[in-house]
Amino acid sequence: MKKVEQVQCFENNLLLIVFLTTVPLQKSIILRNRLHYFSFIHLLTPLSKNKSKNHMYKNLRLSIERKIPLTDEEWNFVVEKVEFIKLKKNEYLQIQNSNSSYEGFILKGAFKIYILNADGTESVIFFSFENEWMCDLESFYHQKPTTYNIKAIEDSEILVISKKNKAILFEQVPKLIQFHILLVEKANIAIQQRLIDVLNKTSKQRYLEFIEKYSHKADKINNRNLSSYLGVSHEFLSKIKKRC
Repeated sequence: MKKVEQVQCFENNLLLIVFLTTVPLQKSIILRNRLHYFSFIHLLTPLSKNKSKNHMYKNLRLSIERKIPLTDEEWNFVVEKVEFIKLKKNEYLQIQNSNSSYEGFILKGAFKIYILNADGTESVIFFSFENEWMCDLESFYHQKPTTYNIKAIEDSEILVISKKNKAILFEQVPKLIQFHILLVEKANIAIQQRLIDVLNKTSKQRYLEFIEKYSHKADKINNRNLSSYLGVSHEFLSKIKKRC
């Protein structure tokens, strides 16, 4: 089975890739989820000067250049194609069944990715933090409605790119195709690892591993969200914390 097919296969059972949705720049919109919560998303106009962008987006360039080198000309092509979005805590980046998705890189902040179930409960699938890539592979590449809610759990800043702009970027900087392949491989590994963890590890083991991996962000996640992520009750999470 090809790697992309593996990713999509695992997504059908357990999604571990973060989804991005936005609207045209220079607008503020109100989004509503199925529980009728409201949130404003403030979309910022792209910075007018590449010099300012280069300074602001330096972590994006560092992330890319860990895998492939970029000339200044190639980097400028990247800067021209990405868009900047800023959200405050508890604002939504994406609502279930929305019709557009983007690939993105988190400059600052943290998100929870969750499903709103028919009974009104939440199932947290993933958390995502600074310097991590986010993409709904199926929605992004096959233009299907998204399935997950994405909510900022602290003030956040994200760079996103549309499928159209990414295709143009591949033509301008062909070496980015190799970077894309590496991202898909990483996504495939993350999905498989999450699935294995859920099936084979105890909630206590998954809690300890999560705290160790994201020790700098653990305090941003409340017990309700963390217990949903681990698949346990609030009370059982409290017992786990006491034993640890």
